[in-house]
Amino acid sequence: MFETQSGRAISAGGPTLVAVTEPAAAAAATEIPPQAPSPAAPQVPPQGHRVPGTGGPGGSVVPEGILRRQAQRESAARTYARSLPIVPVRARGLTIEGADGRRYLDCLSGAGTLALGHNHPVVLEAIRGVLDSGAPLHVLDLATPVKDAFTTELFANLPPALAADARIQFCGPAGTDAVEAALKLVRTATGRPGLLAFTGAYHGMTAGALDASGGAPEVRVTRLPYPQDLRCPFGVGGPEGAELSARWTENLLDDPKGGVPAPAGMIVEPVQGEGGVLPAPDGWLRRMREMTAARGIPLIADEVQTGVGRTGAFWGVDHAGVVPDVMVLSKAIGGSLPLAVIVYRADLDVWTPGAHAGTFRGNQLAMAAGTATLAFVRENRLAERAAALGERMLAALQGLACGQPCIGDVRGRGLMIGVELVDPDTGAAAPALAAAVRQECLDRGLIVELGGRHGAVVRLLPPLTLTDEQAAAVLDRLADAIPAAVRRTR
Repeated sequence: MFETQSGRAISAGGPTLVAVTEPAAAAAATEIPPQAPSPAAPQVPPQGHRVPGTGGPGGSVVPEGILRRQAQRESAARTYARSLPIVPVRARGLTIEGADGRRYLDCLSGAGTLALGHNHPVVLEAIRGVLDSGAPLHVLDLATPVKDAFTTELFANLPPALAADARIQFCGPAGTDAVEAALKLVRTATGRPGLLAFTGAYHGMTAGALDASGGAPEVRVTRLPYPQDLRCPFGVGGPEGAELSARWTENLLDDPKGGVPAPAGMIVEPVQGEGGVLPAPDGWLRRMREMTAARGIPLIADEVQTGVGRTGAFWGVDHAGVVPDVMVLSKAIGGSLPLAVIVYRADLDVWTPGAHAGTFRGNQLAMAAGTATLAFVRENRLAERAAALGERMLAALQGLACGQPCIGDVRGRGLMIGVELVDPDTGAAAPALAAAVRQECLDRGLIVELGGRHGAVVRLLPPLTLTDEQAAAVLDRLADAIPAAVRRTR
């Protein structure tokens, strides 16, 4: 059982699960302090809690005016702001406080960027250290002590077989640029233009990354079936579905009439995030590694969202024991600030000087924050913590699904969790219901986002510093929101 904040027990469908105690240092950084960081135990804000007189540093903030001006001035491409009409003014750990005084539990975490939650003390200390030192903040790709410390910490956490002879390329500040760099790298190294990618994939919003993503408007990349259970392309799911997916891929690569010449590389997410929180089966991922290695095809692991402990291992590929040829890293490696890199085998490093560059690839503040984050996750074993707590949350949600026919599937790995909502009569994806759940969650002070093929998967990406008390509060609010959304959409 998983006891929620309201005292209600959510059945996990099995024996009672033993609580996992969070690291003390993580627990101390999970709540907005009244004036300064407080050493007291974290408290979960009650639903709809308001703080009188809340305003920004310069005085009173009127959120309605800010939201109105945003709608007038910003492009039609804005996304999160449409479904989350919040004006954040303060944040700490899991908690965001809006200009209207309401507090929210943030299970979006900057789309997975905030491994330690908002404004973690070790991150703030690292940033202040650079600012107070007088070090330059912008250095292009020059060597600095800050960059050297970041690279050293990153390499210490890489799969050893890759770190032993790896190279790193600092890219533009977004993960999509690192994807572009990875694609350019393998095409340069192999002299081949083609690429293998998977249905449901998401690799970014620039042209090459979109080509490799599942929603590409023009297909210039070979699409391969990504295994899943609820909507298996072969109609069987489970290990048999994963085996059929692997066989399809192998046959396509070896078929002289398959229309797929030897590609420059294969890019894969260890867990598809935007695709609906679909973990790659370990055996299937090992098969992808074996068949690409046997055919001289570099394997690119997109760890932008799965990296730095998110899935219950430091890297998503660690679950399968797979060592890719290229790793694409961003989000959490910058400790909440923009940073993106690729790490790859030295023999692929055939670029000429300037072959991939960028003005903002030397973000010193992000490197300092990233070093602190990587070290904190490693030293406090937050990946193991994410594995244990995530398993308990998944079990509790699976128990909840037994009494909610609209929950078609609960899946995930570590603290990367998805709940797919369906029409109970047809089993079809229910995006309108998912949107209603998101709104009901927001009304209860819980921030979640949607993903999946039809936007019908409610996604949870809480920080790795999540406490047992906070996890119970998240589950409590989600458990209340789902039946309320069902009533709302009838």
